[in-house]
Amino acid sequence: MTRRRRHPRGASLLAVILLIAILAMATMTTLRVVSFDMEIATAKIHGSRAKQVAEMGIAIGSNPSVKRSDPLLHYFNEETGERYDVRIISEAGRFNINSIILRDDKALLRSIFIDWGLDIDTAGAISDALGDWVDSDDNAALNGAEREWYEQQGRINQPFNRPFYNLDEVRLVRGMELVEAVRPDWRDWFTIYSGGGLDVNDAEVELIAAAAEVNVDQAKTIVETVRGPDGIRDTDDDAPFQNAPAALLLLGIDAESRPDIAARFSANDSTVRVESTGSADGARRRVNAILRNRSGRPALLEKSVEILPSE
Repeated sequence: MTRRRRHPRGASLLAVILLIAILAMATMTTLRVVSFDMEIATAKIHGSRAKQVAEMGIAIGSNPSVKRSDPLLHYFNEETGERYDVRIISEAGRFNINSIILRDDKALLRSIFIDWGLDIDTAGAISDALGDWVDSDDNAALNGAEREWYEQQGRINQPFNRPFYNLDEVRLVRGMELVEAVRPDWRDWFTIYSGGGLDVNDAEVELIAAAAEVNVDQAKTIVETVRGPDGIRDTDDDAPFQNAPAALLLLGIDAESRPDIAARFSANDSTVRVESTGSADGARRRVNAILRNRSGRPALLEKSVEILPSE
Protein backbone atom coordinates (compact mmCIF):
# COMPACT_ATOMS: atom_id res chain seq x y z
CA MET A 1 0.00 0.00 0.00
CA THR A 2 1.41 3.33 -1.04
CA ARG A 3 1.42 6.12 1.60
CA ARG A 4 1.12 9.72 0.50
CA ARG A 5 3.74 12.05 1.80
CA ARG A 6 2.87 15.67 2.62
CA HIS A 7 4.91 18.11 0.64
CA PRO A 8 6.93 20.28 3.08
CA ARG A 9 6.79 23.23 0.67
CA GLY A 10 2.98 23.37 0.84
CA ALA A 11 2.98 23.45 4.63
CA SER A 12 5.64 26.16 4.68
CA LEU A 13 3.65 28.27 2.21
CA LEU A 14 0.54 28.06 4.37
CA ALA A 15 2.55 29.06 7.41
CA VAL A 16 4.02 32.06 5.57
CA ILE A 17 0.58 33.18 4.36
CA LEU A 18 -0.83 32.89 7.89
CA LEU A 19 2.08 34.85 9.29
CA ILE A 20 1.60 37.60 6.69
CA ALA A 21 -2.10 37.80 7.56
CA ILE A 22 -1.30 38.12 11.27
CA LEU A 23 1.32 40.81 10.59
CA ALA A 24 -1.14 42.69 8.34
CA MET A 25 -3.78 42.63 11.07
CA ALA A 26 -1.27 43.79 13.65
CA THR A 27 -0.13 46.59 11.33
CA MET A 28 -3.70 47.75 10.74
CA THR A 29 -4.39 47.71 14.46
CA THR A 30 -1.23 49.71 15.14
CA LEU A 31 -2.14 52.26 12.48
CA ARG A 32 -5.61 52.66 13.95
CA VAL A 33 -4.19 53.15 17.44
CA VAL A 34 -1.65 55.67 16.18
CA SER A 35 -4.36 57.49 14.20
CA PHE A 36 -6.62 57.56 17.26
CA ASP A 37 -3.80 58.89 19.44
CA MET A 38 -3.08 61.59 16.86
CA GLU A 39 -6.74 62.59 16.80
CA ILE A 40 -6.78 62.84 20.59
CA ALA A 41 -3.57 64.90 20.61
CA THR A 42 -4.94 67.17 17.88
CA ALA A 43 -8.23 67.60 19.74
CA LYS A 44 -6.34 68.53 22.90
CA ILE A 45 -4.31 71.11 21.03
CA HIS A 46 -7.36 72.62 19.35
CA GLY A 47 -9.32 72.47 22.60
CA SER A 48 -6.52 74.25 24.41
CA ARG A 49 -6.49 76.95 21.76
CA ALA A 50 -10.28 77.30 21.90
CA LYS A 51 -9.98 77.83 25.65
CA GLN A 52 -7.31 80.50 25.10
CA VAL A 53 -9.59 82.29 22.65
CA ALA A 54 -12.46 82.11 25.15
CA GLU A 55 -10.17 83.57 27.83
CA MET A 56 -9.55 86.53 25.52
CA GLY A 57 -13.30 87.10 25.54
CA ILE A 58 -13.39 86.90 29.34
CA ALA A 59 -10.74 89.62 29.55
CA ILE A 60 -12.86 91.88 27.32
CA GLY A 61 -16.13 91.08 29.09
CA SER A 62 -14.66 91.70 32.53
CA ASN A 63 -13.63 95.24 31.63
CA PRO A 64 -15.96 97.67 33.45
CA SER A 65 -15.96 100.06 30.47
CA VAL A 66 -17.35 97.45 28.07
CA LYS A 67 -21.13 97.57 27.83
CA ARG A 68 -23.33 94.54 27.32
CA SER A 69 -24.10 95.66 23.76
CA ASP A 70 -20.48 96.49 22.85
CA PRO A 71 -19.32 95.03 19.47
CA LEU A 72 -16.02 94.09 21.16
CA LEU A 73 -17.85 91.16 22.74
CA HIS A 74 -17.89 89.43 19.35
CA TYR A 75 -14.66 88.63 17.51
CA PHE A 76 -13.87 86.65 14.35
CA ASN A 77 -10.50 86.14 12.67
CA GLU A 78 -11.04 85.49 8.95
CA GLU A 79 -7.53 84.11 8.46
CA THR A 80 -7.58 81.52 11.24
CA GLY A 81 -11.32 81.02 11.66
CA GLU A 82 -10.96 81.61 15.41
CA ARG A 83 -13.74 83.44 17.18
CA TYR A 84 -15.27 84.26 20.52
CA ASP A 85 -18.73 85.42 21.53
CA VAL A 86 -19.30 86.91 24.98
CA ARG A 87 -22.50 87.38 26.98
CA ILE A 88 -22.75 89.49 30.12
CA ILE A 89 -25.81 88.60 32.16
CA SER A 90 -26.94 89.14 35.71
CA GLU A 91 -26.17 86.23 38.00
CA ALA A 92 -29.47 87.11 39.65
CA GLY A 93 -31.17 85.79 36.54
CA ARG A 94 -31.16 82.57 38.60
CA PHE A 95 -32.70 81.88 41.99
CA ASN A 96 -30.34 82.29 44.93
CA ILE A 97 -31.10 79.07 46.76
CA ASN A 98 -29.55 80.27 50.02
CA SER A 99 -31.73 83.39 50.02
CA ILE A 100 -34.88 81.35 49.36
CA ILE A 101 -34.14 79.02 52.26
CA LEU A 102 -33.07 81.77 54.67
CA ARG A 103 -36.33 83.61 53.88
CA ASP A 104 -38.10 80.34 54.69
CA ASP A 105 -39.83 80.56 51.31
CA LYS A 106 -40.52 76.86 51.03
CA ALA A 107 -43.68 77.63 49.09
CA LEU A 108 -41.55 78.75 46.15
CA LEU A 109 -39.39 75.62 46.27
CA ARG A 110 -42.43 73.36 46.47
CA SER A 111 -44.01 75.13 43.52
CA ILE A 112 -40.87 74.74 41.41
CA PHE A 113 -40.49 71.04 42.23
CA ILE A 114 -44.15 70.34 41.51
CA ASP A 115 -43.91 72.12 38.16
CA TRP A 116 -40.96 69.86 37.36
CA GLY A 117 -43.06 66.77 37.91
CA LEU A 118 -42.72 65.79 41.58
CA ASP A 119 -45.83 65.10 43.63
CA ILE A 120 -46.80 67.53 46.37
CA ASP A 121 -45.66 65.32 49.27
CA THR A 122 -42.22 64.67 47.74
CA ALA A 123 -41.81 68.35 46.87
CA GLY A 124 -42.67 69.33 50.43
CA ALA A 125 -40.28 66.79 51.95
CA ILE A 126 -37.35 67.96 49.81
CA SER A 127 -38.10 71.59 50.65
CA ASP A 128 -38.08 70.72 54.37
CA ALA A 129 -34.81 68.80 53.97
CA LEU A 130 -33.19 71.79 52.25
CA GLY A 131 -34.24 73.99 55.15
CA ASP A 132 -32.85 71.52 57.69
CA TRP A 133 -29.53 71.42 55.85
CA VAL A 134 -29.05 75.18 56.15
CA ASP A 135 -30.51 75.96 59.59
CA SER A 136 -28.25 75.89 62.64
CA ASP A 137 -30.23 73.45 64.82
CA ASP A 138 -30.78 69.69 64.86
CA ASN A 139 -34.56 69.86 64.96
CA ALA A 140 -35.97 68.19 61.88
CA ALA A 141 -38.87 69.86 60.08
CA LEU A 142 -42.09 67.88 59.63
CA ASN A 143 -40.80 65.95 56.61
CA GLY A 144 -37.19 67.05 56.71
CA ALA A 145 -33.90 65.39 57.61
CA GLU A 146 -31.35 66.21 60.29
CA ARG A 147 -28.26 64.45 61.65
CA GLU A 148 -30.08 61.29 62.76
CA TRP A 149 -31.36 60.52 59.26
CA TYR A 150 -27.98 61.10 57.60
CA GLU A 151 -26.20 58.97 60.18
CA GLN A 152 -28.62 56.14 59.43
CA GLN A 153 -27.44 56.38 55.84
CA GLY A 154 -23.83 56.12 56.99
CA ARG A 155 -23.14 59.81 56.37
CA ILE A 156 -21.48 61.53 59.32
CA ASN A 157 -21.19 65.28 59.99
CA GLN A 158 -24.21 66.04 57.84
CA PRO A 159 -26.12 68.26 57.37
CA PHE A 160 -23.60 71.11 57.40
CA ASN A 161 -26.01 73.53 59.17
CA ARG A 162 -24.88 76.51 57.11
CA PRO A 163 -25.69 78.06 53.73
CA PHE A 164 -24.46 76.22 50.65
CA TYR A 165 -20.97 77.10 49.49
CA ASN A 166 -21.58 75.68 46.00
CA LEU A 167 -24.35 73.92 44.11
CA ASP A 168 -22.63 70.53 44.35
CA GLU A 169 -23.45 70.57 48.07
CA VAL A 170 -27.15 70.84 47.24
CA ARG A 171 -26.95 67.35 45.71
CA LEU A 172 -26.12 65.95 49.16
CA VAL A 173 -29.53 66.86 50.57
CA ARG A 174 -32.06 64.11 51.13
CA GLY A 175 -34.31 63.73 48.08
CA MET A 176 -32.31 65.86 45.66
CA GLU A 177 -31.61 62.77 43.56
CA LEU A 178 -35.34 62.76 42.77
CA VAL A 179 -35.13 66.37 41.60
CA GLU A 180 -32.13 65.52 39.43
CA ALA A 181 -34.01 62.57 37.92
CA VAL A 182 -36.89 64.74 36.68
CA ARG A 183 -34.83 67.86 35.98
CA PRO A 184 -31.15 67.09 35.18
CA ASP A 185 -30.49 70.77 34.42
CA TRP A 186 -31.79 72.05 37.77
CA ARG A 187 -28.49 73.88 38.36
CA ASP A 188 -29.38 76.30 35.57
CA TRP A 189 -32.15 77.62 37.81
CA PHE A 190 -30.02 78.32 40.89
CA THR A 191 -26.98 80.22 42.12
CA ILE A 192 -25.36 81.06 45.45
CA TYR A 193 -23.69 84.28 44.33
CA SER A 194 -26.40 86.84 43.59
CA GLY A 195 -27.58 89.54 45.97
CA GLY A 196 -30.75 87.61 46.74
CA GLY A 197 -33.74 88.41 44.55
CA LEU A 198 -34.45 87.26 41.01
CA ASP A 199 -33.43 90.03 38.58
CA VAL A 200 -36.49 91.05 36.55
CA ASN A 201 -34.23 92.32 33.76
CA ASP A 202 -32.36 89.07 33.12
CA ALA A 203 -34.40 86.14 34.40
CA GLU A 204 -35.92 83.68 31.95
CA VAL A 205 -39.68 83.80 31.60
CA GLU A 206 -40.18 80.42 33.36
CA LEU A 207 -38.38 81.64 36.47
CA ILE A 208 -40.32 84.89 36.55
CA ALA A 209 -43.58 82.97 36.24
CA ALA A 210 -42.64 80.67 39.13
CA ALA A 211 -41.61 83.52 41.43
CA ALA A 212 -44.58 85.75 40.58
CA GLU A 213 -47.08 82.87 40.73
CA VAL A 214 -48.40 83.63 37.26
CA ASN A 215 -48.45 81.66 34.02
CA VAL A 216 -45.69 81.89 31.42
CA ASP A 217 -47.75 84.00 29.00
CA GLN A 218 -48.27 86.63 31.68
CA ALA A 219 -44.60 86.61 32.65
CA LYS A 220 -43.63 87.27 29.02
CA THR A 221 -44.89 90.83 29.52
CA ILE A 222 -41.85 91.63 31.67
CA VAL A 223 -39.36 89.96 29.33
CA GLU A 224 -40.79 91.65 26.23
CA THR A 225 -40.77 95.06 27.92
CA VAL A 226 -37.10 94.73 28.86
CA ARG A 227 -36.10 93.65 25.32
CA GLY A 228 -37.75 96.67 23.72
CA PRO A 229 -39.40 96.96 20.29
CA ASP A 230 -36.82 94.82 18.46
CA GLY A 231 -37.34 91.90 20.87
CA ILE A 232 -33.59 91.38 21.32
CA ARG A 233 -31.72 91.78 24.60
CA ASP A 234 -28.62 93.95 24.85
CA THR A 235 -29.52 96.35 22.06
CA ASP A 236 -29.99 100.11 22.12
CA ASP A 237 -33.76 99.97 22.52
CA ASP A 238 -33.71 97.86 25.71
CA ALA A 239 -35.94 99.19 28.49
CA PRO A 240 -34.73 97.58 31.73
CA PHE A 241 -36.64 98.22 34.93
CA GLN A 242 -35.03 100.36 37.61
CA ASN A 243 -36.84 98.50 40.39
CA ALA A 244 -38.73 95.26 40.81
CA PRO A 245 -42.09 96.70 41.98
CA ALA A 246 -42.46 98.54 38.65
CA ALA A 247 -42.12 95.23 36.82
CA LEU A 248 -44.58 93.47 39.11
CA LEU A 249 -47.20 96.14 38.43
CA LEU A 250 -47.30 94.94 34.82
CA LEU A 251 -48.49 91.62 36.19
CA GLY A 252 -51.09 93.26 38.40
CA ILE A 253 -49.09 92.53 41.55
CA ASP A 254 -48.83 95.24 44.20
CA ALA A 255 -45.57 94.89 46.13
CA GLU A 256 -47.13 96.22 49.34
CA SER A 257 -50.05 93.82 49.33
CA ARG A 258 -47.86 90.83 48.31
CA PRO A 259 -44.58 91.36 50.16
CA ASP A 260 -43.88 87.62 49.92
CA ILE A 261 -43.73 87.83 46.12
CA ALA A 262 -41.94 91.20 46.10
CA ALA A 263 -39.18 89.73 48.28
CA ARG A 264 -38.40 87.23 45.54
CA PHE A 265 -37.38 89.90 43.01
CA SER A 266 -34.68 92.51 42.46
CA ALA A 267 -33.41 94.68 39.62
CA ASN A 268 -29.91 95.36 38.29
CA ASP A 269 -28.02 93.06 40.65
CA SER A 270 -24.31 93.87 40.94
CA THR A 271 -23.18 90.27 40.39
CA VAL A 272 -22.75 89.26 36.75
CA ARG A 273 -21.89 86.13 34.82
CA VAL A 274 -19.52 86.58 31.87
CA GLU A 275 -19.88 83.69 29.41
CA SER A 276 -17.27 83.48 26.64
CA THR A 277 -17.48 80.80 23.95
CA GLY A 278 -14.26 80.30 22.01
CA SER A 279 -13.79 78.35 18.77
CA ALA A 280 -10.58 77.14 17.11
CA ASP A 281 -10.25 74.55 14.32
CA GLY A 282 -13.69 73.16 15.09
CA ALA A 283 -13.09 72.79 18.85
CA ARG A 284 -15.26 74.83 21.21
CA ARG A 285 -14.84 75.80 24.85
CA ARG A 286 -16.91 78.02 27.11
CA VAL A 287 -15.35 79.86 30.02
CA ASN A 288 -17.72 81.18 32.69
CA ALA A 289 -16.63 83.86 35.15
CA ILE A 290 -18.85 85.18 37.94
CA LEU A 291 -17.90 88.70 39.00
CA ARG A 292 -19.16 90.92 41.77
CA ASN A 293 -19.13 94.70 41.32
CA ARG A 294 -17.99 94.54 37.69
CA SER A 295 -18.65 98.25 37.22
CA GLY A 296 -16.27 99.18 40.05
CA ARG A 297 -13.54 96.90 41.28
CA PRO A 298 -14.51 93.44 40.02
CA ALA A 299 -14.07 90.48 42.37
CA LEU A 300 -13.90 87.02 40.80
CA LEU A 301 -16.19 84.63 42.68
CA GLU A 302 -16.03 81.56 40.46
CA LYS A 303 -14.55 80.43 37.16
CA SER A 304 -15.27 77.27 35.18
CA VAL A 305 -14.66 75.74 31.74
CA GLU A 306 -17.12 73.73 29.65
CA ILE A 307 -16.34 71.47 26.70
CA LEU A 308 -18.89 72.09 23.95
CA PRO A 309 -19.71 69.91 20.93
CA SER A 310 -17.46 70.56 17.95
CA GLU A 311 -18.74 72.71 15.11
